[in-house]
Parts: sequence; structure tokens; C-alpha cells
Amino acid sequence: MTTCNGVNAANNSEKKQEKTIEQAILDAIAEAREVCDQNGINSPNCAVAWDIVEELQAEKAHQQQAKHRQTSLESYCEMYPDALECLMYDL
Repeated sequence: MTTCNGVNAANNSEKKQEKTIEQAILDAIAEAREVCDQNGINSPNCAVAWDIVEELQAEKAHQQQAKHRQTSLESYCEMYPDALECLMYDL
């Protein structure tokens, strides 16, 4: 696998994970609406269902904050790992 393919695979993996959590949020919202319609908006089950939606949304926000933005040097070193600028030496 070349370095570019590795970067693309990592980006695709992040997008799949992002879509997965977004889909989970949409599914949880639909479930919460259904539970609230069946049990009433003041029921404990309704509150729990909306708490699940809130937790999923918080996790999505946390994941977005945790994303590491690459510097130009890091991008260069991914493309050219044997370049002198990218070699690490133990002192």
C-alpha cells in the first residue's frame, strides 16, 4: 500500500465512522419520537430515549474536537517517510 492510499484509507475510515454516528443519531431520534408517542412526553421512557440522543450528539461533538489537524511537515513526512526532515534520531 502506498502512502497516499494509506492516507485515503484513513480518511475513508473516519468518514464511515462519522456517517455511522450520524445514522445512529437519526435512528435514536426516530426511536425517541416513537417512544414518546406511545408512552407520552412525560414518561420516564421518553426521557431516557432523549437522553440517548443527547449522549450520541455529545459523542459526535467530542470526536470532532479530537480530530488532529496535520501540519505541512506531517503531510510531507507521510508522503516521503525517508526524507531527512522526517527521520527521527534517538539522542
